[in-house]
Amino acid sequence: MSKIPLTVRGAEKLREELQRLKHEDRPRVIQAIAEAREHGDLKENAEYHAAREQQSFIEGRIQEIEGKLSNAQIIDPATVQAAPKIVFGATVALEDTGTEETVSYQIVGEDEADIKQHLISVNSPIARALIGKEEGDEAVVQAPGGERTYEIVEVRYE
Repeated sequence: MSKIPLTVRGAEKLREELQRLKHEDRPRVIQAIAEAREHGDLKENAEYHAAREQQSFIEGRIQEIEGKLSNAQIIDPATVQAAPKIVFGATVALEDTGTEETVSYQIVGEDEADIKQHLISVNSPIARALIGKEEGDEAVVQAPGGERTYEIVEVRYE
């Protein structure tokens, strides 16, 4: 299996979720299953089936997170020596050449991506267009709404 790139912050969030799943959610569901069993016939017990389904989801998510963490390549953007080139972990300020609107994104792993917090996946069209470019370069992005051109205003590693 190939390495999964994660920032230090992203890896920490996954570890926190894993801890919560193992030490809070899993025991709560086990207790709910035990209580539902006490109600009698399991064939027609909706509470039991709902708790078992939730347990299945939790166990699946635990396995998924453990797999990702075991294959993670954790990268601290502050220690990346790639400047002035844009690579994983870079925070990039862009200006849309059509609208002159300025926006800033950090390129992160897939599990960390959150557009509302200006975190974009390394596999997104914008990130793919930016990788390898430098300040002053233009990047053409094939967006769902059509082609957009951005000028790279600033590249930071923090």
